[in-house]
Amino acid sequence: MISIRNSVSELERCHQEREAAVSCYLTAIRNIAHYTIKLDDQISEPHRAHLGALADDVAAGKPGVLEESNATLRSLLRDYRDKAAQYLNTLREELAGTARALEEILDSLSQSDGDHETRLRTSLCVLRQISASPAGGAVRAAVEAAADTIEQSVEQIRKQHQLTISQFQIEIRMLHKRIDSLEASASLDLLTQLLNRREIEERIRSAPPDSCLLLLRVNGFRLAEVHFRADVAAELAAAFTKRLCNCVPPTAAIGRWSHEEFAVILSVPRSEANSTAKWVAEHLSGSYACLLAGKTVRPTLQINVAVVESKGNTPDRLIERVKAFLTGN
Repeated sequence: MISIRNSVSELERCHQEREAAVSCYLTAIRNIAHYTIKLDDQISEPHRAHLGALADDVAAGKPGVLEESNATLRSLLRDYRDKAAQYLNTLREELAGTARALEEILDSLSQSDGDHETRLRTSLCVLRQISASPAGGAVRAAVEAAADTIEQSVEQIRKQHQLTISQFQIEIRMLHKRIDSLEASASLDLLTQLLNRREIEERIRSAPPDSCLLLLRVNGFRLAEVHFRADVAAELAAAFTKRLCNCVPPTAAIGRWSHEEFAVILSVPRSEANSTAKWVAEHLSGSYACLLAGKTVRPTLQINVAVVESKGNTPDRLIERVKAFLTGN
């Protein structure tokens, strides 16, 4: 016998759980807006405003808004990521230009320093020779005093000049460090542009029937994290991802199935996909140069590649084959 009271209690509990989930979701959206890094007013402020508007729409509880908000939030985050990456690349280029300009100034200062110092010291020698000659006896004391003053001033100018050069060298080194940091950030950002597992499955279901899947099992990320550090493993993954992007056509969809498994959707014939797979296996396996506490370490990767055709397979069958290869089952 079904109790109405128990059914009502169960319904109330489900309603309370739904409200708690929606409340957590709203809090997450507002926290994302609050903790958005302020790079530029034209990037950060509109992003925060859009997130705030999305939170207000979700809080209003309109039908269908909660389901649509998932895609909207993902689009907002992706747009912010792309704009932030473009901003950082622009900043990196500006810093590189500034570093080059400082190096040119430094070269000019070094060259001019040698020329003018040589001329001044030659002129001082001439003055001392004149004061020491019989004809210069009447003005010997005055000439020698003037020569000493000029020599002291030249020495002070030289020291100031060397200080300026040292300051430029420090600035150049700091700029190069910032450039290297931005380049590393840009490289690591490639990892955030990869499709996740759910997005890969969605792309497989909507892929054209003549497409091919490139499946990669990569051994080495976990070993790098164990033998070195987590940041070395992250740098290794970024370097591998950059090479992988350069090996496949720009139209390819690249996703990270799990920590050491990747999938690439190619709109190319099977023969071309096989050639790409062979190239990836040969050229992406091996050692990679990474930094650990300022020193170069060389973790290695071993890559197993397989090609699966979409033709003759249903999307569910394709996904099963992807899981079977990438998980080793």
